[in-house]
Amino acid sequence: MSIKPLRVFLSVAKTGSFIAAAKELELPPSSISRYIASLEEELGQRLFYRHTRAVKLTEVGRYYFAEVREALTSLDLATEHAKGSLLVPQGNLNINAPVSFGRLHLSKLIGQFQQHYPDINVELMLTDAYVDPVANGSDIVIRIGGLEDSSLNYQPIADEQFVLCAAPSYLKTIEEQTNKLSHPKQLLDLNCLVYKGNNGRRHWFFRQEGKATVEYIEVTGNLCSNNADILVQAALAGQGIILFPRWLVFQHLATGELVSLLENWEGAEKDTPQSIYALYPGNRMKSSKVRYFLDFMAAFFGHSQPYWDKRLIENT
Repeated sequence: MSIKPLRVFLSVAKTGSFIAAAKELELPPSSISRYIASLEEELGQRLFYRHTRAVKLTEVGRYYFAEVREALTSLDLATEHAKGSLLVPQGNLNINAPVSFGRLHLSKLIGQFQQHYPDINVELMLTDAYVDPVANGSDIVIRIGGLEDSSLNYQPIADEQFVLCAAPSYLKTIEEQTNKLSHPKQLLDLNCLVYKGNNGRRHWFFRQEGKATVEYIEVTGNLCSNNADILVQAALAGQGIILFPRWLVFQHLATGELVSLLENWEGAEKDTPQSIYALYPGNRMKSSKVRYFLDFMAAFFGHSQPYWDKRLIENT
């Protein structure tokens, strides 16, 4: 059996579309259809349910997908080793990351990484939806939050630390209230700009320094959005108060465009500690390109004190 139909099968299964697979593999859609039809004929089994807008794996197809994906990964690793990339990493590196984090922090990282390792081609895909690196075929998936799937290998990048902040122009309009701002409950009387994702509006939690008790504050405001950048821009324009990770707003804090509030309180969007981490399937660690990128990323960010915190310290 030729390997090409198997790679086409994996692409269709991952994308859920013949057209998307054709774009990914740079093949005509008609060729994708022929490859799949030929594979199903050879196996004597139907691998996909065809729908108008998408295709879905059959039960046999799901089992076959898991086995083929594992086999081709092992084959790619063997090929990589045989070419000598244990000494000189090379090949394609697929990375998936959240939109805002990728936009702000991965462009420079990847640029420097490829200067050191010019034989590695990087495919960076940005999405805020959860991505299973095994099912998606990604080498590395960067995610923010709690670690829910212990079956995957992971490497911490940095602890997630939030900052409550607003523009000086907004603080001037509520100067009397902010002069007395000492407790998160006082935020109930202010205009708070809140992120709203697939699970609804994000909660705001606060813990006073040195204390274990976490307080939940149900803030309100005249703007919510599923896009963090929109809310940051609104805050910069003086519209209200935001609670976001330092990695998202550190540049605006450093320039004074945003001012931190309630500095004796630790803010968060969940009542449990959150981190930024890189997920990767266990077999990917055998690949030198993955190992080299994880090491390079750890040095670039600095886990115990990421560079976005260092810049804040330098500007204080």
